[in-house]
Amino acid sequence: MRVAVKDARKQSGITQEELAKAVGVTRQTIISLENGRYTASLGLAHKIAEFFGVKIEDIFIFEEDE
Repeated sequence: MRVAVKDARKQSGITQEELAKAVGVTRQTIISLENGRYTASLGLAHKIAEFFGVKIEDIFIFEEDE
């Protein structure tokens, strides 16, 4: 799975801290998501997608070869 949270966050011009506060997690969680060390729950994935105004599959990209 490829996570496009960092790309979406940078395009929006917000910090990791701002995103973390907006979706109710710690900055460390956002860092781990962006680095691929943490898999978001469905609830968190929904909050992040909703925050950016996109579908979950636009932020969390599942690739067939994994």
